[in-house]
Amino acid sequence: MKIETFDLERIQSLWENTVKYNLTESGLHPYTVKELLDAQEIDRLLDLRLGYGQTNGSDELRTAVSRLYPGADLDNVLVTNGSSEANLIVTWSHLEPDDELVLMLPNYMQIWGIARSFGVTVKPFHLKEELRWSPDLNELKDQITPRTKMIALCNPNNPTGAVLNESDMNEIVNLARQTDAWIFSDEIYRGAELDGRETPSFWGFYDKVIVNGGLAKAYGLPGIRIGWLVGPKNEIEKSWSYRDYTSICCGILSQRLATLVLQPEMRKKVLSRGRKMINENLAELKKWVEKHADLFHFIPPRAGAIVFMRYRLNINSRDLSNMLREQKSVFVLDGDCFGMDHYLRIGIGSEKDYFLTGLNLIEEMLMEIGAGRTEKSRY
Repeated sequence: MKIETFDLERIQSLWENTVKYNLTESGLHPYTVKELLDAQEIDRLLDLRLGYGQTNGSDELRTAVSRLYPGADLDNVLVTNGSSEANLIVTWSHLEPDDELVLMLPNYMQIWGIARSFGVTVKPFHLKEELRWSPDLNELKDQITPRTKMIALCNPNNPTGAVLNESDMNEIVNLARQTDAWIFSDEIYRGAELDGRETPSFWGFYDKVIVNGGLAKAYGLPGIRIGWLVGPKNEIEKSWSYRDYTSICCGILSQRLATLVLQPEMRKKVLSRGRKMINENLAELKKWVEKHADLFHFIPPRAGAIVFMRYRLNINSRDLSNMLREQKSVFVLDGDCFGMDHYLRIGIGSEKDYFLTGLNLIEEMLMEIGAGRTEKSRY
């Protein structure tokens, strides 16, 4: 088996810790343990014996996760080392060589690469900017055949921040049902909606749905590496058997922290902090873009700490990202990572002063590039 380079992750891994201003992060500014927990709870953690945890996730944590999905209980949940492990397990356990996977694009490209390495035929359907990043459902319909085994989605979407409406969700389910295909919905950004109205999960729309989630993005806790799968009990049991061949279990400290965070009042507090941060930074970004309306255009995200921005400069997105990193020590993610040149993905989940300084340095770079590299308007 040969696997292609996961361009997005490789580029971030190479450069995100070498710059002063990393605006590639797609989640919220991370918590410290002291910010998250009181002294009494920290003392309890210090007394925790560091053995192996329950390999599918502690009963307490799986129960806490299940409460986010009406009709689920702890046996519908498998806890994983981040949502990336969840993506691997579902792709590995449900797709065979020569199966077809229809994948929403743009997207976090992990499933794309894993499936192709397994010999799966991956067929895209697209969110369209002219539809305000809504899906082209006619394209989806055209891509589905009797060999379609799975439709994979990211909702809320990375990198656009778009959210499917209920009508589109129902139509996607209808199309999946016609060919008895699975729906696998990456829902890692649920909880980071700017208006505070949580995105409905695909869980409960259809009997062949598996969803993933985790604490890396909306919760600002990427370092504890807690994700999960929610699905039919027999499928979760099957996924657990594949998990035995990967990382076996999550760290016991991480499971305890996750259980605390997912208690209703703590969860509300954590998500409110994140929404406040991204709303403030998005307001600043809108003002900044208004100053540079001849160069930039974006559709404001509805969820998530990311903006997918089109620019109007006669320069490749990877080249522009490299110039910013090398000359201004500001790192933004190029659209080439998503197969979409002339876009940049900018994280808006950092601390406000840090974010504004990064924008000011981008502005300096634009002035140095000069108007001579501006393309004719596309908007």
